[in-house]
Amino acid sequence: MLLSFAYAKQLGAVGVLCWIAGALYAAPQTTPYIAIHTTAKYANAQAMPYANPVAPKGGMISQAGNGTFDNLNGFNGKGTSAEGTNFLFDTLMSSSLDEPSVMYPLLAEKVTFDPDKTKFVIFHLNPKARFSNGTPVTAEDVKFTFDIIQSKANPGFQMYLSDLEKTEVLSKYQVKMTFKSDNNTEMPLILASIAIYSKADWKNKDFAKITLQPILGSGPYLIDRIDAGRSISYKRNPNYWAKDLAVNKGRYNFDLVKFVYYRNLDIAFEGFKSGQYTFHEEKMSRKWTTEYNFPALKAGMVTKYISKTANPAPTQSFVFNTRKAPFNDIYFRQALSYAYDFEWLNKALFYGQYIRLNSYFQNSELAATGLPSQQELQMIQPYLARLHPLQRQGVLANWKYPPSDASGFNRNNLLVVRTLLLKAGYRYQNAMLVDPKGQPIRIEFMIFQESLNRTLMPFVRNLKKLGIQVSIRQVDVPQYIERMRRSDFQMTTNVMPQSLTPGNEQAQMWSSKAADEVGNYNYAGIKNPVIDEAIQEVIRAPNREQLILRTKVLDRLLRSGYYHILTYSKDSDWYAYWSMYQQPKVKPQLSLGLDYWWSEPKQAQKINQYLRKQ
Repeated sequence: MLLSFAYAKQLGAVGVLCWIAGALYAAPQTTPYIAIHTTAKYANAQAMPYANPVAPKGGMISQAGNGTFDNLNGFNGKGTSAEGTNFLFDTLMSSSLDEPSVMYPLLAEKVTFDPDKTKFVIFHLNPKARFSNGTPVTAEDVKFTFDIIQSKANPGFQMYLSDLEKTEVLSKYQVKMTFKSDNNTEMPLILASIAIYSKADWKNKDFAKITLQPILGSGPYLIDRIDAGRSISYKRNPNYWAKDLAVNKGRYNFDLVKFVYYRNLDIAFEGFKSGQYTFHEEKMSRKWTTEYNFPALKAGMVTKYISKTANPAPTQSFVFNTRKAPFNDIYFRQALSYAYDFEWLNKALFYGQYIRLNSYFQNSELAATGLPSQQELQMIQPYLARLHPLQRQGVLANWKYPPSDASGFNRNNLLVVRTLLLKAGYRYQNAMLVDPKGQPIRIEFMIFQESLNRTLMPFVRNLKKLGIQVSIRQVDVPQYIERMRRSDFQMTTNVMPQSLTPGNEQAQMWSSKAADEVGNYNYAGIKNPVIDEAIQEVIRAPNREQLILRTKVLDRLLRSGYYHILTYSKDSDWYAYWSMYQQPKVKPQLSLGLDYWWSEPKQAQKINQYLRKQ
């Protein structure tokens, strides 16, 4: 394979040697985008189709934060990270909001790798890239960032990059990452999506410490003001180096972005209604259905907005900590799944607004439905002998949670629970359920939101009918975060986002390694070698078709292990905002696209006058 003189000069001597070595077994290509298992539709676009390139700059937007914050360094996993720190930092490339697995230039103007055998990736930095103090972003900064994440970041980040073998500086603006595995097509996307820190900025700082001291970044905003634990605001950087790149035209239009913190969601909503913040995401069906009748909305000052994307529904669930009895017993976990009465909850408490989750990738092409296809069976077959009999049965079935009659009694399903428990060796003693050793079954359900009591109590009542002693322990947000980090709970609620391009993050959520790491996201403590292998199959998927197939197999394995009770979700997202905001006519398919909204000055003035009169 010939190497042109121009390209050789561009790579530099070290780069040429690396390129020649790789060319013996691979066919790297250099492109101004990353597109995995697809093509990049907007490679030559001057602006993204979901942007208004001439959107006016100015105004402000504010949102609610939950609880408190004490750390600006989201990488080290200490304390509670502040909302909005992503505005301070650029990543190597920027994700398309219309195309799964596609990224366009940001800090890196192009990238070199072999999409068919991805053993390494070379990022070519834009020489114009600057940190907010005017210093250039170089390959040394990129290497510093990834080296320190691999050595000092929280275990979740470290695991996310576990396949990264080394990071090498090839020249001032070229950096090469080599992987441990022979082919990891997702790694270029992962590496390109991580915020880049300044090496010089951390020269005299301790990366492992909690800090509220500003961190130097290259992003579109700077810190404006910090009211420790209460609010944080960011001001738009007028000298932002990347404001004219295609991904940024018509983006980051607000002069000020602010996050106001509240101790609970009910108080936050009252703050929104009175104008304390201006953009609100509603997560409660009761409020969405019954409480959007306040004066500002009736006066046309507040707008309700429904957004629907192609992404999987967030995985909301009750989490069983399988590290602890009685949840280390799959039969006990299976039995409790019958005690959750979604149909009654949806009718009586949720106003029919929710859907029951039967998949970890609900509402997407990744969800396993019906009986396994022939292709799925071919992948499942080698696993069967190593699965627990109950899991083996479930992975081959048309798996669904058992529906109730929505009467509120759930009698038939509770009878099934009782039968399953007795069959598994549990028995009743003085009207209490005891395990095979005669120990009473006691469960503590840990939460941090008081509003969850309303939706938990029907489940708790059903468990008590079965002779199970249940208590709900409400803790504050910092304590909840720390206890979750250390797996110090029996049962809790959780929401896990998923994407249309699952990959390395699945190992953080479900792998045996993650189950033993403090601060990782395998809250259930799943330790199943078959699931570990299925995760690796997803990560190594050679094309989109195989990615979908392998994710469906993983979905079936997770469901049939009864590690969570999948509860409910929405097939759309609910928002409300003070009506000074406008958005482009073309909406992105994979995101709300809030970064591309803007404030209309006359309407903002009208709303300010309205609020002063209240």
